Amino acid sequence: MAYVDGFVVPVPKKNLSAYKEMSLACGAVWKEFGALEFRECIGDDVPPGKVTSFPLSVDLQDGEVVAFSWIVYASRAARDEINDKVMKDARVKAFMDPAAMPFDGKRMIYGGFEMLVDL
Repeated sequence: MAYVDGFVVPVPKKNLSAYKEMSLACGAVWKEFGALEFRECIGDDVPPGKVTSFPLSVDLQDGEVVAFSWIVYASRAARDEINDKVMKDARVKAFMDPAAMPFDGKRMIYGGFEMLVDL
């Protein structure tokens, strides 16, 4: 069954254009190496919570918006193989320098997930 990497990231609104540019470039590499889907979404209806919420999860600051992203792979094995290739690719490495990132990578939440339901 399919496997998904998920991400929640705080993005400064002033960097949305750069974030989109990075996502388009990196997404093309993931797809080239076999990812089935590469999605980037920007929060539109993401209310703050008192106990849990997307804004709380990334310590959202004034002037930032939450990005919710995922990449779909055929399997966990495919994900591991694809990510190994992606992380070695010079096109992606250019974006991995924290000084070059259009967001605060220290506040990014990510993880790999087995698909439970796929309708």
